[in-house]
Amino acid sequence: MILYNVTTSLDPEIADQWVAYMRDTHMPEVMATGFFLKSQLCRLLNEEDDGITYAAQYYCVSLEQLEEYQQVAAPALRHEIEKHFGGRYASFRTMLEVVG
Repeated sequence: MILYNVTTSLDPEIADQWVAYMRDTHMPEVMATGFFLKSQLCRLLNEEDDGITYAAQYYCVSLEQLEEYQQVAAPALRHEIEKHFGGRYASFRTMLEVVG
């Protein structure tokens, strides 16, 4: 099992709007691609500075499946987030193998 983790630090002024967008629009759209088995949104408790940080997590069965998602579906979905929140967040992505 592979965990695809997208960590995003936000301008606090947009946090509520961003969370609503993630829950109501973005994460359902990611799941609708069919590449992932489940997803969850977590808020980091050990935040630094004045930002608010979340981790959107998606589980898939293989690294090949994740790579296909990144090529086929991710660019358009990332573009939509940028249209709504461009310049007010920073994200980084990690791929993890679930071992236990």
